[in-house]
Amino acid sequence: MAQTANQNDVEALEIQLLMEAVFACYGFDFRDYAYPSIARRVQSIVDAEGLQTVSELQGRLLRDRAAMERFLLAVTVNVTTMFRDPGFYLALRNAVVPLLQECPFIRIWHVGCSTGEEVYSTAILLHEEGLYSRCRIYATDMNENVLASAKAGIFSPGAVQEYTRNYLSAGGRGEFSEYYTARYGQVMFRQTLAENIVFAQHNLVTDGSFNEFHLVLCRNVLIYFNNSLIERVHRLLYESLGPGGILGLGDKESVRFTPHGDCYEEIDGWQRLYRKIR
Repeated sequence: MAQTANQNDVEALEIQLLMEAVFACYGFDFRDYAYPSIARRVQSIVDAEGLQTVSELQGRLLRDRAAMERFLLAVTVNVTTMFRDPGFYLALRNAVVPLLQECPFIRIWHVGCSTGEEVYSTAILLHEEGLYSRCRIYATDMNENVLASAKAGIFSPGAVQEYTRNYLSAGGRGEFSEYYTARYGQVMFRQTLAENIVFAQHNLVTDGSFNEFHLVLCRNVLIYFNNSLIERVHRLLYESLGPGGILGLGDKESVRFTPHGDCYEEIDGWQRLYRKIR
């Protein structure tokens, strides 16, 4: 038992040193990510690289930029889909859109946009509600590779059926097929959907606020952070919202027990939609 505990301690130290090395060399800060989650992903990367220890992985990452790119793709979570959690988008349509209609110009920040499906979902919803022409959506992620994929707006034909179901469940007002074209074995979002989207690199851990927004969507991002980083990000989100601005979180996330929890009112507690009141 003592030997197993010691081995676990060594692995934890190796992972800590790995995160310090990645931050020092590349500027990507994973030091405050939740340990169980980051440990699982690091071990998967060690196996995928054909290595034996985390220390060997550290040496490879510091000397091989391509290995670092593979590390970023594996360690950052890029699970997304069109109209993910359709009930959230239905609440966005019914409870938030009427509030946004009062704004002459609408600024939206989509945090951790991954490969872009949820950003395009928001664009479709705003288009159907007659708001897209006066919106600017800032879609950010720390990973340049997934941002490039998001900008391209290409997805698999095999996903169309699921996306269509989600679109309809989210209150879609037309035909989902209106928003994409299929050719050469690929499905591409129509370019008009990207006209008011700005894709840019932004790291929640190290970067600050860059505008004042009417709506901030940061869904299923905070669940991967430890408590100190969660508090920092909540402070950043709060500072990024204008008076009356709206915050949308994932279904396992909340503003409760955060430094600014009492600065919001619930728009839809079940769907984690909050309005900044002070």
